[in-house]
Amino acid sequence: MYPINYREDANRKELGKDLETIASLVRTVEETPDPIPAEVEGTIPTWLNGSLLRNGPAKFEFGDTHYNHWFDGMALLHKFKIEKGQVTYMSRFLRSDAYKKNSERNRIMVSEIGTVSMDDPCKSIFQRFFTRFEMIKPTDNGNVNIVKYKGDYYLCTETNLIHRVNPENLETMEQVDWSTFVAVNAVSAHPHYDPDGTSFNMGNSVGGRGATYNIIRVPPEKEDAEDTLKGAKILCSITPVNKFQPSYYHSFAMSKNYVVFIEQPVKIDIMKIIACFVKSKPLCDAVYWDPKQNTILHLINKHTGEVSPVKYFCKPLANFHQINAFEEDGFLMVDLCCFDDGRALDIYFLQNLRKSGKALDEVYNSMSRALPRRYVLPLHVTDDTPVDLNLNTRPSSTATCIKTKKNVVFCQHEDLHGDDIHEYGGLEFPHINYEQYNTKPYRYFYGCGFRHLFGDSLLKMDLKDKTFKVWYQKGLFPSEPVFVPSPNALEEDDGVILSVVLSPSQDKGTFVLVLNAKTFEELGRANVPVNMPYHFHGVFHASA
Repeated sequence: MYPINYREDANRKELGKDLETIASLVRTVEETPDPIPAEVEGTIPTWLNGSLLRNGPAKFEFGDTHYNHWFDGMALLHKFKIEKGQVTYMSRFLRSDAYKKNSERNRIMVSEIGTVSMDDPCKSIFQRFFTRFEMIKPTDNGNVNIVKYKGDYYLCTETNLIHRVNPENLETMEQVDWSTFVAVNAVSAHPHYDPDGTSFNMGNSVGGRGATYNIIRVPPEKEDAEDTLKGAKILCSITPVNKFQPSYYHSFAMSKNYVVFIEQPVKIDIMKIIACFVKSKPLCDAVYWDPKQNTILHLINKHTGEVSPVKYFCKPLANFHQINAFEEDGFLMVDLCCFDDGRALDIYFLQNLRKSGKALDEVYNSMSRALPRRYVLPLHVTDDTPVDLNLNTRPSSTATCIKTKKNVVFCQHEDLHGDDIHEYGGLEFPHINYEQYNTKPYRYFYGCGFRHLFGDSLLKMDLKDKTFKVWYQKGLFPSEPVFVPSPNALEEDDGVILSVVLSPSQDKGTFVLVLNAKTFEELGRANVPVNMPYHFHGVFHASA
């Protein structure tokens, strides 16, 4: 498909009207453990050699028991190996403890965020009663992302349990428990990396005195072949506004010198979590949106672990993914995909995703749209900094940041888009030229447009004039775009965009799309004869 201009696309249907059913994108599929060839149309650049690895839920029932939420499905790791213009595909389910226990009993034995494990019929009533009061081990169903620590790949979700995997044959290796190395109960599935390979992440610690947020640093070096997270340290800890109702977070931002934690009013009620265990209710019942609370941005010095005494407030927002963050002229720019409410978790129950007709339209119209925004944070706020004055002196920026009292700055965002982005349902799953431009001033980012509950277009945003290019084809649902730079690239967008595209109305209508990142024109596609559910995140693993 060639890029289309939004003003020229006069035949688009009104958003949220007569949406195509997507039930087939949340159905169970089989793994493909042996590589199968794909049929290539067009041309895939011969310099593009490596593997596109993708992760997401792909098994939604065991026997007569069914999961309730999209986030609950068992993790399936996909591999699209690209070599000399040809592509092969394979996939394997993560052999997590959750997957193995469920498979052995052919029923759901491990609770996920939206589904409570089913009682074992072999247990007595007495055993079932006391099971409610046992500390339940968190799931290790790493269905969210595939990430790197010390050169190794791990599948992860948002608990403290991750699994090392072999990127060549996709086999599950050992389970690794973050809490063995640092005192955390949960860890984000979106780490950040410095150029030397040092990684940063965030984790919660929950105890009798409530919760704390922890910034984690993992060194890049391995001491031996068996070394996993050895050397990981808590860089600093931050106290929540309410220690028994900490914020939910999916990711965080990072610049050259700072980690930025977004404490948003999507809250987790710790006491309700305990009640969920006792009353056999799903953990998502303990997550709620409080629009009366502002969002707080916390700055942490990556080198010293010092938490800035200045807190940057902004209006209530919900955030899953950050785009980029960088420092310039004494300011820290934080670019985020923002929702104006935090109830997205409620939308993605499987009963909603499997609706059709007007019922599906109503689900879509009940959700907020993610929009790209920039917050400008002044880095040198002192007691002498004047109050009630916009501190943002950048002439090209409409964002404001006003000191309201000592150590408090209130920030109003700048839109990183024009009005035309609303025609594509906003933007999520952002991606940049990470290796060269993460933590640096940049011009381009890529994402999915959401005129449906799943991404149905690919967008390339140009921050110079806030315009965008679009790849769209009716009835197709592309996944998160992944940027791969060309060899010896001299420009930021010199490379290709890779996305796995699904067709809910066509049996085995899956293909890998390759776009010219500059022009957003299609170079080629590799058709894979498999059915695949819509998935979350992935990475390109370049060949050695």
